[in-house]
Amino acid sequence: MQFNYSLCVLCRGRGLCGLVYCPVIARSRALLKLRQVYSSNIVEGSTPPSVFVGRVGYPYVRVGPSTPPLRGDTSIFDFPEAWSRLRVEDILEYRWSLITGYSVFDARKPESKVLEEVRLLVLSSKPVDVEVVLEKRPRPVIVLSEYEPPQGPRAPLSSLRILSNPQVPRPLEKVYSDTDLPALEAVLYLYESNIPVSHIQKVFSIGVLGLRGQRKLVPTRWSITAVDSIVCRALVREIKEYEPISEILVYEYRLHDNLFTAILYPAKWSYEWMEAWWPGSTWNPGGLEVVVEGSYEDYFGRTTYPEIGGCYYASMLATLEYLRSLRRQATAILLREIYPGFNIPIGVWFVRESCRAMFKNGPVLRTSSLRDVCEYLDKTTRLGCNKWFNSSRLVKRITSNRRIEEFLRRD
Repeated sequence: MQFNYSLCVLCRGRGLCGLVYCPVIARSRALLKLRQVYSSNIVEGSTPPSVFVGRVGYPYVRVGPSTPPLRGDTSIFDFPEAWSRLRVEDILEYRWSLITGYSVFDARKPESKVLEEVRLLVLSSKPVDVEVVLEKRPRPVIVLSEYEPPQGPRAPLSSLRILSNPQVPRPLEKVYSDTDLPALEAVLYLYESNIPVSHIQKVFSIGVLGLRGQRKLVPTRWSITAVDSIVCRALVREIKEYEPISEILVYEYRLHDNLFTAILYPAKWSYEWMEAWWPGSTWNPGGLEVVVEGSYEDYFGRTTYPEIGGCYYASMLATLEYLRSLRRQATAILLREIYPGFNIPIGVWFVRESCRAMFKNGPVLRTSSLRDVCEYLDKTTRLGCNKWFNSSRLVKRITSNRRIEEFLRRD
């Protein structure tokens, strides 16, 4: 990321740079909270709870608890389900305030006293008071990722003390103690028990699910997509038992220089996720034109990982949850436009929660005609109907018996 810091003197947080957040304010707030930490190697606070499992060097990975240097209700620091309406700088402030003390473990043999303490923290549904002693003072380094929420400073862990009692929900107690329950079934059991997806992803990563002797540590990045995809596959099997919707439904949601649009078409299940990145946005910082990418699957699903990445399953999960609530199936085409002001990766949670909010708001258009949908896209999207529809594999399948030009608006 590159910022024109000379503009900051004039701007002073008023948004003249066009970004959806102020990098100076976000960093300053986080550093203010961390000031006491940088003068000491001891961190006392309440973990949300939060855990980090790295992937570099796999199967030997860095693992450790994360906590801000303050006590109280810190759950918002690691609860993406509550972040969708927060300002980006607030999310960054929360995440960059988390200090991680890590040790290196063999992911295939995740057994140690420290790991058991970390697992106990992660199982809790409420913040837990801890004392984290680091081998050295953490450096003020931040980590950004397409998959994970932003990460704050880290340092090797010397010791960990739990200072309050973790509150573990019964469903989590069950999957932890049941060593005859496969990990996949455990994930679905937790999901149906209304454990938040973000919490399931954490317990999946720390190796508390699965059969005896087969429990392993899973890097945070991998666990996020793994849980999304496991739940998606189960929901796909369920919604295929339902009748298709009776009309075309269109949904829309705008947040942080992103536009999300969903088109549900009355047909058997199939799915497509497409993204259009404007020059100056996160993954098209130096481009001269809009880049459109996407992945899809037909009724029988995919056999390979989607080219577009983890956002595919994050958005699909929100879509399937909505179709399940309707007790219907559909062909779903989801579109995302990312504009220049959004130039920071904050994790796939942003897509999942934005799509959930979009469907919660209800349809903005009901119709029986793709032409009406096309006209709506011309009015609401910057890319326009022609480019979106011509980029969509599923639209081409839907219109395979007639030329696609018949459905596109002519000037």
